Amino acid sequence: MKQSAENSKQEVLAGLVERVTFHSLESGFCVLRLKARGHRDLVTTIGHAAMISAGEWVTASGDWINDRDHGLQFKARFLRTSAPSSLEGIEKYLGSGMIRGIGPVYAKRLVKKFGKDVFDLIEAEPERLREVEGIGPKRADKITSAWADQKVIREIMVFLHEHSVGTARAVRIFKTYGTDAVQVMSENPYQLARDIRGIGFRTADMIAEKLGIEKTAMIRVRSGISYALAEAMGNGHCGLPRKELIPLAIKLLDVPDGLIHTAIEFEISDGTVTADTVSDTPCVFLSGLYHAEKGIAGRFRALMPGSLPWPKIDADKALPWVEKKTGLTLADSQVEAIRLALCSKVMVITGGPGVGKTTIVNSILQILAAKSVTLLLCAPTGRAAKRMKEATGMEAKTIHRLLEIDPNSFGFKRNEENPLECDLLVIDESSMVDVSLMQSLLRAVPDHAAVLIVGDIDQLPSVGPGQVLADIIGSNAIPIVRLTEVFRQAAKSRIITNAHLINKGKTPDLSTPDGETDFYFVPAEDPEQAVSRIITLVQSRIPRRFGLDPIRDIQVLCPMNRGGVGARSLNIELQAALNTPGENKVERFGSTFAPGDKVMQIENDYDKEVYNGDIGYVEAVDINEGELTASFDGRAVSYLFGELDTLVLAYAATIHKSQGSEYPAVVIPVLTQHYVMLQRNLLYTGITRGKRLVVLVGQRKAVAIAVKNVSGRKRWSKLDEWLVEGEGT
Repeated sequence: MKQSAENSKQEVLAGLVERVTFHSLESGFCVLRLKARGHRDLVTTIGHAAMISAGEWVTASGDWINDRDHGLQFKARFLRTSAPSSLEGIEKYLGSGMIRGIGPVYAKRLVKKFGKDVFDLIEAEPERLREVEGIGPKRADKITSAWADQKVIREIMVFLHEHSVGTARAVRIFKTYGTDAVQVMSENPYQLARDIRGIGFRTADMIAEKLGIEKTAMIRVRSGISYALAEAMGNGHCGLPRKELIPLAIKLLDVPDGLIHTAIEFEISDGTVTADTVSDTPCVFLSGLYHAEKGIAGRFRALMPGSLPWPKIDADKALPWVEKKTGLTLADSQVEAIRLALCSKVMVITGGPGVGKTTIVNSILQILAAKSVTLLLCAPTGRAAKRMKEATGMEAKTIHRLLEIDPNSFGFKRNEENPLECDLLVIDESSMVDVSLMQSLLRAVPDHAAVLIVGDIDQLPSVGPGQVLADIIGSNAIPIVRLTEVFRQAAKSRIITNAHLINKGKTPDLSTPDGETDFYFVPAEDPEQAVSRIITLVQSRIPRRFGLDPIRDIQVLCPMNRGGVGARSLNIELQAALNTPGENKVERFGSTFAPGDKVMQIENDYDKEVYNGDIGYVEAVDINEGELTASFDGRAVSYLFGELDTLVLAYAATIHKSQGSEYPAVVIPVLTQHYVMLQRNLLYTGITRGKRLVVLVGQRKAVAIAVKNVSGRKRWSKLDEWLVEGEGT
């Protein structure tokens, strides 16, 4: 973008915000259309503001620039907002959706009734709101409450900006701490990094510096240790070797290593972290994860020796019976797997697509159901649970729903004191289950019950910390069936044959097939060409040829979020192509949401019962109520506009986020631009998400790089050692 200053001297511009074209609460960057003094036409103004709304009065100082694409703009180096004073401004502000319960209709009525006194009245005489037609006690309370919240949020904003914090996580800070927010931030700003997603140690450190907290203060150094380990947890580790943690902390904190050692000892004494070894390497673990791994091993070792929760089954009779019942002829490998399962208290079945995992699990369930065994089936995600139900004909739940969330404690109602009611628990897509969730699940398994773990060891490990399935298999402490034979029917699928080729380190067949098939490669030599071809594929080519819905049936899966062919950028392009937002929309946290949009929840919300990775569709945007409603598997979930940082557009998603899901059609960009993320298990996982169709878009070279790259980083965990040593308690 080429810019040239038209006036080197800073000018001052003042006016009413007619429209907020764009505002990122993450960075504060905004694009405004101002009705400015001395200007006949609306003025495009760009700058930064913590909060901004139509109707507010803005005073800006900066320069005029001539943008090649957007023309003359005012680039504000400083923006100060104030409550509107004109009737027009007040009406725009109240109708902007900032105050829940007031939309354009009620804004007009309020201004007509109370004029310029409306703000004072909401604060001092809220009962008078009911004098306005249509405002009853419920809406009046909602308006009063929202007004009070906004006032506190603005105070938090002022505090953050006074301390040079450009981010705008005020809504989340307020939701966490309420009216104590400023006090908490003042007393221990590092608490923000522990408690609030999106605010890291560096942000907290900036606030602390402004508050006068010394660089060498122990509160800072100890927080830095926890932050370094939390960052490691984000990369899948349960802990870090001391030799990695200490240099990391020194670089982060810029303090002598003696202080780091002291801080670690304090954290160990307080029980925040735990010291132990992994393969004789001294490590430091976050205590919660350390005890979770130890607990998993202990629970498995307690379950395994017990007697089977079903009467002895004659496999020689059961196997022909189940073949007749299902109409399937079992292969030798499947027969052996079923025999082992019928006499095992705990067992693992692993293998890739087309190797018969579903047939084996179905056969086991049919045999045990005939013996009146109480069965429970679960999977980590809603989509995986739905697939499990479709495959078995039996009810399957997400692990979270099975364990019954307790919103008050953020824990589960099901545990060792209130165990699940089952004789056999089947866990599907177990490669996705992280350490904390597996511990919670096993705690709820009754002592007499058996556990069957099913998953694909070659897929990506869990997004959360640990590598539970890999550690279980690697320990050889639990009976394992590893399936490798691809059955004849499955071998006809190019998706399955190519997935297995990739898994063996061989380049998949990217040739143009004769006739219709389920796997295609579309060449694209650069990101721009790839984006164009992806949009065409999703918008028209795939729907026309395969009869699929472009929004509900086709999923674009990206190796990473960032970049021109990353999920974030593609979501903007795909939204514009598939569901261009109209007037009824909401812009928050750098995204625009409108009815019809495909969205994804990006963190667990136990109150709403929506979880990280769940996909839904926006049903309604209510500006008056400040509320968006999305449907997740047919269940309506409401979000206040201030909560929309937990939703992202999901026309495109990362392959990591797709784990456990299956889609009718998958489109995967594979370019050297993604070099840092091109790994064999990533490509394998992406391809195996496609049920009817997989299309790779990109460069053959990038595909080859991914296939050859098996250098996935070791995850620091101790579960396999606990299982082998038998020390888990």
